[in-house]
Amino acid sequence: MKKTLQFGILTGFAAALLAPVGAVQAQDIEAGKAVFKKCQVCHTVEEGKNRVGPSLYGVIGRTAGTAEGYRFSSAMTAHGEEGNAWTEAALDEYLQAPRKVVPKTRMAFPGLKDAADRANVIAYLKSVPQ
Repeated sequence: MKKTLQFGILTGFAAALLAPVGAVQAQDIEAGKAVFKKCQVCHTVEEGKNRVGPSLYGVIGRTAGTAEGYRFSSAMTAHGEEGNAWTEAALDEYLQAPRKVVPKTRMAFPGLKDAADRANVIAYLKSVPQ
């Protein structure tokens, strides 16, 4: 019994060490929809409907700076050309401090400092029918 407990503890510890660093876990979609209201001033989640900012329809997995019909800053275009895509982890980092991740981006929003807010917004973006 003692060896089984030790093995379980070691297995759990090893799994924690091997978990992706900075991985964003889906949280509360409804809370994310509420937080997204801050974003709706500039963004939509409707396909092809850009505002001041690009549509975020299908943003998860999309190469940065490539939304159809939107004219991005040269900084964001270069960010995408460097191979950067909007993974959950990349969105989490960007949403925390946009100008730190992409200096000279046009996005004036200072960021979402609360990790739960970012995780919830990402969960909401993932939930939008594609």
